[in-house]
Amino acid sequence: MTYPRKRLAAALCAALLPLAASGSSHREAPFITQLPKVDGTDFYMFNSYEAGRDGFVTLIANYVPLQDAYGGPNYFEMDDEALYEIHIDNNADAVEDITFQFRFTTDVRGVTLDIDGENVAIPLKQAGGIGPTAADDSNLNVVESYTVDVVRGDRRSNNREPLTNSVDGSSSFVKPVDNIGTKTLADYAGYANDHIYDVSIPGCSFGRLFVGQRREGFVVNLGEVFDLINTDPLGPPDGEANTLADKNITTLALEVPIDCLVGSGSDIIGGWTTASVRQARVINPSPNARGPAINGGAFTQVSRLGAPLVNEVVVGLPDKDRFNHSEPVDDSQFALYVTNPTLPALIELLFPAATAPTAFPRADLVAGFLTGVDGLNQPPNVVPSEMLRLNTAIPAVPAGSQAPLGVLAGDNAGFPNGRRPGDDVVDIALRVMMGVLLDADDAPAGQLALTDGAYIDDSFFDATFPYLVTPLPGSPN
Repeated sequence: MTYPRKRLAAALCAALLPLAASGSSHREAPFITQLPKVDGTDFYMFNSYEAGRDGFVTLIANYVPLQDAYGGPNYFEMDDEALYEIHIDNNADAVEDITFQFRFTTDVRGVTLDIDGENVAIPLKQAGGIGPTAADDSNLNVVESYTVDVVRGDRRSNNREPLTNSVDGSSSFVKPVDNIGTKTLADYAGYANDHIYDVSIPGCSFGRLFVGQRREGFVVNLGEVFDLINTDPLGPPDGEANTLADKNITTLALEVPIDCLVGSGSDIIGGWTTASVRQARVINPSPNARGPAINGGAFTQVSRLGAPLVNEVVVGLPDKDRFNHSEPVDDSQFALYVTNPTLPALIELLFPAATAPTAFPRADLVAGFLTGVDGLNQPPNVVPSEMLRLNTAIPAVPAGSQAPLGVLAGDNAGFPNGRRPGDDVVDIALRVMMGVLLDADDAPAGQLALTDGAYIDDSFFDATFPYLVTPLPGSPN
């Protein structure tokens, strides 16, 4: 069906309004709202800029959106029945060449108290203080551990090899408990940092690994943007609130030598993250069952994230779940959303000063979203597909010198050449969608300093791995 432009605006607004409680890709598709433990929210891939870490790439995949720090007593565990993955394509064929697979196990220790001669299980995750080191966990009632495997080639049929602790050779790692509060965890920063592991990567060399809760790093004036752009997109870049400032997130962070990721023909790699669950889940009716559900069948992908905001504001509502289930090699089915995007038309209708570009098909967006930009991060013989692309030959820019607008501000180490935590991807995406990469005659609005008003730069983050900062505590609040 073809809509007149006013009806198109109404239809798009209706599609966007349910996302007013979302973020970069938080709750971006109808089905994933039912599975928050496997909802991928942000993916980062950048040359490590920590001092002394030249020659490494940092990969960060965030999951479990919109965590309130006070969200006890169960807080925010990962899904033991799910498979979380980070994929690397190093020959530009839109198929994974290296996959890092994360699997979780939750152990309930069964801490009890003697109540009138009876040992009775406590209802909490902790029975006293925890930390300051990872070993100080005798009062912890629930412990999450995880493994990380590397698969080369097809992620389902090829062999898996475990990453191991460089100190003791073990292949099981411990995830720090969430930041319950300062009485339980007096020094959460030190306790969490003690869960950063030096790891040996099979077929490669050494890297670093961290999995745990962090403060939400995505910054956006979310409510007003999705309330029909109820703000001034030409206002100051720091004039509005960050709606996600009081939220935490769960981070899977891995630092890998560049030589382990690149292929033989190019310094450019592509990356994305996915989460998969078993095909079948049956609720266990037995009151004596060890678990509330039985899971079986093959793993089925339910979440996918490469570049930020693609599924949220580029892919049309009928195809959002399809995108989350799809592989990059099949992205031609979504090409129309990139070549003929609806978001610029919606912005023009809601803010008439921002004239939507008419240079169809939008080759500039194809470069930004599907191929990489020629001369920056487009690999030879690329198969068009949606993912983050990073030219590892472009040196990292140290903290304190990074431009939040990345490539648009002349900082070629930033988005869309990969993505660093301090890159203002909302403002960049707004300007790219409105034609900043086009000639001024084709896109007059592309010359406007469009912004959502929520400011971000590299000072919001640590200058050391895993870069995202200590999560907010649940108490005191």
